[in-house]
Amino acid sequence: MKYIVKVADISYEVEIEDIYARPVVAHVDGQRFEIHPENGNKPEASQETKEFKLHEAPKPSSNQSGNSSELTAPLPGTVVELFVKKGEAIETGHVVMVIEAMKMKNSIRSTRSGKIADVLVAAGQTVAHKQALVRFE
Repeated sequence: MKYIVKVADISYEVEIEDIYARPVVAHVDGQRFEIHPENGNKPEASQETKEFKLHEAPKPSSNQSGNSSELTAPLPGTVVELFVKKGEAIETGHVVMVIEAMKMKNSIRSTRSGKIADVLVAAGQTVAHKQALVRFE
């Protein structure tokens, strides 16, 4: 759901994943933030302005950086579908595969541009958290 949030007299359009979750996860201008409302109460559904403390989400670990030679699994699950093959050139953000975890399908996107040196998994294979999925040249 989208909200207009005013922080330090500047208004931002904020997309909230689940206003009832703690911490609240919000996306502002392509950046992800975790918001910890000062009181532990769940918000009422209304259009009034609410003020939140914004904390920047932690940066990706080094194995997820754009310079890594491998793309690793961000969560454990089962590879449902592959969209790349060895030798294919891809761009940052390209959907590489879909991993199903807890009955939810998650698109796994490339963290860098480059050429695929090797696809290390196959459709139907179970993968562990941080397992290498593809290797870049």
